[in-house]
Amino acid sequence: MSQHSTTKRLSAPDIRARKGGQPIVCLTAYTAPMASILDPHTDLLLVGDSVGMVVHGLPSTVGVTLDMMILHGQAVMRGAKQAMVVVDLPFGSYEESPQVAWQSASRVMKETGCHAVKVESGEGIAETIAFLVQRGIPVMGHVGLRPQSVNVDGGFRAKGRTEDEKARVLREAHATDQAGAFAIVVEGVAEDIAREITAAVSAPTIGIGASSACDGQILVTDDMLGLFDWTPKFVRRYADLKTTIENAAAGYAGDVRARTFPAAAEVYTLKR
Repeated sequence: MSQHSTTKRLSAPDIRARKGGQPIVCLTAYTAPMASILDPHTDLLLVGDSVGMVVHGLPSTVGVTLDMMILHGQAVMRGAKQAMVVVDLPFGSYEESPQVAWQSASRVMKETGCHAVKVESGEGIAETIAFLVQRGIPVMGHVGLRPQSVNVDGGFRAKGRTEDEKARVLREAHATDQAGAFAIVVEGVAEDIAREITAAVSAPTIGIGASSACDGQILVTDDMLGLFDWTPKFVRRYADLKTTIENAAAGYAGDVRARTFPAAAEVYTLKR
């Protein structure tokens, strides 16, 4: 019997029940090996559309396709055994109508085996969230800074710094909560807004650049591991893997050029 065989997989009701309780630990994952490493330490793994920028080198998340999300969702599901796995619905796959969102979300759920989808909660998205939830698809919302709206916003900028913006973010959070989202990502907002949203909604809030006032936290794993030269203000680096990898690659290259790799211990010999 494998060590994971008796492990209970966390579900949407489990995450929702953590409102106001032990903070919810979330990270992004895009591959099976990373999901396997992160799984014992997290409550929720998000297959974020950030994969487009982090793995595929795209300038924003706008170019991410449903097929890309399904491919990476399948990989993460192979590596994760106890964390709840949520897959982002990418730009253009859900905004047109609740029916289109249903087609996209049901395909993601069927083809990956994931446990929920995430949508960015812009104006009018509440109807879509309710439509999906009523048909058996758990939904995580996302308010504040919404990366899929980068072209409308003119860049990745913190939200809620004016009274009008603050009111809009609060409206979106309320609508997302009332539509039945089991959790809400709150990104790039001032601490007082994060506190206000967290106190006002029944769903747990997952902060990213939104302070410790939220019911949980999420970071892009590659940012947290220090794989990029630049990271947003709200990221705490827990490792410097970029330097580690660069040093390893340089060491390997030096050994190859000096013909000291492979050495005798690393080659096969004829059996006599």
